[in-house]
Amino acid sequence: MTLDTPIAFLVFNRPRHTQKTFNSIRAQQPRHLLIVADGPRQDHPMDTQNCALVREIVSQVDWPCEVEHNFSEVNLGCKKRVISGLNWVFSRVEQAIILEDDCLPNADFYSFCSHLLKRYANDPRVMTIAGCNFQDGIHRGESSYYFSKYSHIWGWATWRRAWQKNDPSLSFWPSWKNSPEWLTHTPNKFERQYWSKIFDRMYRNEIDTWDYPWTANIWHHGGLTAIPNVNLVSNIGFGPDGTHTVAYKDQDGQPTSPLGVLIHPYDVRQDCIADQYTYDHLLGGLNQQWPWFLLRLPRRIIKKLRQYW
Repeated sequence: MTLDTPIAFLVFNRPRHTQKTFNSIRAQQPRHLLIVADGPRQDHPMDTQNCALVREIVSQVDWPCEVEHNFSEVNLGCKKRVISGLNWVFSRVEQAIILEDDCLPNADFYSFCSHLLKRYANDPRVMTIAGCNFQDGIHRGESSYYFSKYSHIWGWATWRRAWQKNDPSLSFWPSWKNSPEWLTHTPNKFERQYWSKIFDRMYRNEIDTWDYPWTANIWHHGGLTAIPNVNLVSNIGFGPDGTHTVAYKDQDGQPTSPLGVLIHPYDVRQDCIADQYTYDHLLGGLNQQWPWFLLRLPRRIIKKLRQYW
């Protein structure tokens, strides 16, 4: 098996996770692999060794492949390293599948991304393709995927044309958050408050992450994300050595499922019901909207009550 779509692999200091995801990439034998690595942190003694081990793992390319490296010898941090790394990636290629070291996909993820990268290459309405699904087994529509405003990034893909619109500083935010477009995009006042607080903090450069600004930019440009109707990527990074996915001990990632025959939707349109579910159940929307004492009720009763809320 040979994969024609370039893969961008973002790594740092987690050899165990890197090896698992690299093995998945190796099974696809991509023709073009672009590897982005951050450097060790000065106040973390094990980083030097672990970063070196990671770079040794990703050097084990034993199939015909054009390999390019963008390694930083100093620690740039999550936001700057990912953004600078993807800027470099899209200076080299027109489109790419993007994996971080702790995102372990199944085989269908790669073909899903490759097919959709070709299908929507020139459609400005579609800005990203995601591998994750957080609908808890609910199938949205009759197709293999649906369109969402949420840009899940545990395994994803995009184009140069989309990434070039990314403004990490959110220079547009002060004016946009008072615009009719922002109100239309977030009609739920609780969700609007939720994201406004996050984007305010990102504008003030208070959070070291790249995905919130990317979300804001996609929304600002009216973009959508293609979401598979089954989960194709498992985040294996939850554990004591995680940066943003910290847990007391290593946790198994969300199970993945085969996608089956790829069926395309008839049109490109946001699935608002699916997005409401994502906000309620993944982002804590129910906790923000419901009086605390109602949350003690059984889930089936809460779902019934929501019809009248």
